Amino acid sequence: MEKGTLILIDLSGRVKDTGEIIETTVEADAKKFGVFDESKKYEPRLVSVGEEWVLKGLDEAIISAKLNKRIVLDIHPEKAFGARDPNKVRRIPLRKLGEKAAELRVGDEVEIDNRIGLIRFIGSGRAQIDFNHRYAGKILTYDFKISKELTTTYEKAISLLRRRLPVEEEKISLKIKNDEVTISIPQEAYLTEGLQIIKKAASTDMFKYIDNINKVTYLEIYESQKPKKSKKTKIITKKKVKAKKAQPLPKTEKRKQGNRKSS
Repeated sequence: MEKGTLILIDLSGRVKDTGEIIETTVEADAKKFGVFDESKKYEPRLVSVGEEWVLKGLDEAIISAKLNKRIVLDIHPEKAFGARDPNKVRRIPLRKLGEKAAELRVGDEVEIDNRIGLIRFIGSGRAQIDFNHRYAGKILTYDFKISKELTTTYEKAISLLRRRLPVEEEKISLKIKNDEVTISIPQEAYLTEGLQIIKKAASTDMFKYIDNINKVTYLEIYESQKPKKSKKTKIITKKKVKAKKAQPLPKTEKRKQGNRKSS
């Protein structure tokens, strides 16, 4: 596939020697490996081919992959999370971990000096913190399949938006007219942290990956939550009025009329 092609991919990644699951987009695999989360929606991931939206080793394999063909491959550290660096392992006093230091356990992640580290050991008032990536030095096994190549403007636009803003597709109104995309997102997403940055990034992605789009408009629509009152329609019926039959004239009146005519 060409670089920059937008595809949807199903994947599951594990640590090869332990079988620890790293990530999965497949519900069946999540249940199989015991990491199923009911609050999570399992669906294919959007990937731009050759642009390292995934691990380098996986990205290289995707370029030569065929649609709907399952591939299983091992990814070595140099094309995954890198080799382990002993210099990134430090011992620090527990007091530096703050008030909740007593609650921490081996395997927990902590943030120190704007760096995320993994606790490898606790003892004698000190903790050993490993600032290497959790999977540094590990060989990973990835099982993946390209489920779809995105070709239409709508498919690309909605997928690029949802990559940044995880909202269900059916809750988004996205319309395309000429070179403009108009997007209305649900009210539940209005308070999303960093929403303006998200909208800007999604727009930039659309300009990059969709050739015929030059303008993106976002609409924020607020609707009243009051129950709507039903309007009752009054039906007005007209009463039929029967016409009265003309009464015959008395004989005397007839004679008078006849005399008038003769005169």
